[in-house]
Amino acid sequence: MTNDLDKQVMAKAQAWLDGDYDEATKQEVRFLMENNKNELIESFYKDLEFGTGGLRGIMGPGSNRMNIYTVGAATQGLANYLKKNFEGEEIRVAISHDSRNNSRLFAERVADIFASNGFKVFLFDALRPTPELSFAIRELKCHSGVMVTASHNPKEYNGYKAYWTDGSQVTSPHDVNIIEEVGKVTEVAQVLTGRNAENITILGEEFDKIYLAAIKDLSLSPEAVAKHNDMKIVYTPLHGAGVKLVPQSLRNYGFNNIICVEEQMVLDGNFPTVASPNPEERKTMAMAIERAEKEGADFAMATDPDADRLGVALRTGKGDYVLLNGNQTLVLLMSYQLTRWAELGKITGKEFVVKTIVTSMMPDAIAEHYGVKCYNCLTGFKYIAKIIREQEGKTKYIGGGEESFGYLPGDFVRDKDGVAAITLVAEAAAWARETMGITLYEWLQQLYVKYGFFREGLVNVVRKGKEGAAEIQQMMVDFRQNPPKSLLGSPVVKILDYKTLEEIDTKTGERRAIEGIDEKSNVLQWLTEDGTKVSVRPSGTEPKIKFYFGVKAPLCCVEQFEKVEKELDEKIAAIAKELNL
Repeated sequence: MTNDLDKQVMAKAQAWLDGDYDEATKQEVRFLMENNKNELIESFYKDLEFGTGGLRGIMGPGSNRMNIYTVGAATQGLANYLKKNFEGEEIRVAISHDSRNNSRLFAERVADIFASNGFKVFLFDALRPTPELSFAIRELKCHSGVMVTASHNPKEYNGYKAYWTDGSQVTSPHDVNIIEEVGKVTEVAQVLTGRNAENITILGEEFDKIYLAAIKDLSLSPEAVAKHNDMKIVYTPLHGAGVKLVPQSLRNYGFNNIICVEEQMVLDGNFPTVASPNPEERKTMAMAIERAEKEGADFAMATDPDADRLGVALRTGKGDYVLLNGNQTLVLLMSYQLTRWAELGKITGKEFVVKTIVTSMMPDAIAEHYGVKCYNCLTGFKYIAKIIREQEGKTKYIGGGEESFGYLPGDFVRDKDGVAAITLVAEAAAWARETMGITLYEWLQQLYVKYGFFREGLVNVVRKGKEGAAEIQQMMVDFRQNPPKSLLGSPVVKILDYKTLEEIDTKTGERRAIEGIDEKSNVLQWLTEDGTKVSVRPSGTEPKIKFYFGVKAPLCCVEQFEKVEKELDEKIAAIAKELNL
């Protein structure tokens, strides 16, 4: 390490040894100073940034780690902003957490700080899903809320999501203003603790019933469920927050044959049965799929640790199981909602759906078919929530989602809702079986015949640590300076740069503003003459840069599905190779 960085890190570490920190934390810092200089650098070379969504990082001592002190500073900064923004009001906040190590500790710390600032605090009695926290903010008329979670990150991580009055994660201008206030909290003594414990109200099962009743109201095909209530449903919470409410929600709809993966019903922040608690990965879903094979179930489903994302594996006609990507899950849920809304006469021309810019283009085609507006927004559910907020009182939200395995049916929650989404997947399966005599996988194939075979791919390039972050930023600079002129021989005809909010016609050089997007983001998109779309985006929460691929071909009939699927997958692989990924 350089002399300057060495001095900076040692000075910050020494400040923790000299400061008002607990003895256990100081012992951990001493150990790093004496035994692990590399880890010491990673722990202190910068402050863990309170980003536009909150905090996320590896747990441990240090200014760049998740611990009670970085969580405390973030909470006090948020509290200070709330007091400025809602001067004279009794400020109300809700707090929940997932099953991760230290999540309850951090949640109770957050509750203590808010209570010490004189706020009315609603704290769940144990872990609860992120969507229920969003619901609680709205239901209890809170000004803000905090969810302690690192979503589907590895076990070493934890995080902190900050929410606003409408139950969505904070957006502009509050996000930037909160960051400014958090930056002002530089001393442990500035964080208020140990006061007003009477301000904390504990939420339990009675509140769960209110949330589950709202999900029940989303039901579109109760008759189909009644006829197929014994359908075998395999579910796993992956040791996380879906453990109680997902099975309860399925039973509320009328399903009575719910088969849980018992080994993964155990709450454990070490996630002992999986390498990573991410339902996007087949190896994470392996135990659920094995159980589905044993039981002969039509599908296996999972939620991630905070139960906002869902994974769905469907049985094919050959008897094996295909793990859907997030785009396919979104397409099925949106198609189901729009189909049933149309059949029930609920579409009036004043309804809308939402998806993110890196999500498949198939939902646009589906929405157009039903005469429903499809909005595109920046990546992140807070932007979907922002559109819902802007449209309230004007048009009706049906559903929306993003490729990263998140979907929100209905607007009583303003974040991804794995509990509601899983329940609707099950209902859609019952409806498909009752009305068409087919499985969800067979219906998905029919949708590709109807709308075109949209196929997506994702490549994550991981670059960890300080050097990795710099390398990712340089990759984006290089792509802006030297974008590809063609992809697999098809000319790039349009470049969308969301950092400048410009759409560039590569043939004419004409530049114009990107429609419908009013906030900047470090994302690039290349659109080719043959309809291919490639999106490049550094992750906001993980040390990686993401490449999203979207290709399309006509599908004449279901019998040609596997052939066309293989061709499209080969095309995606060839594009990735051409980009040296």
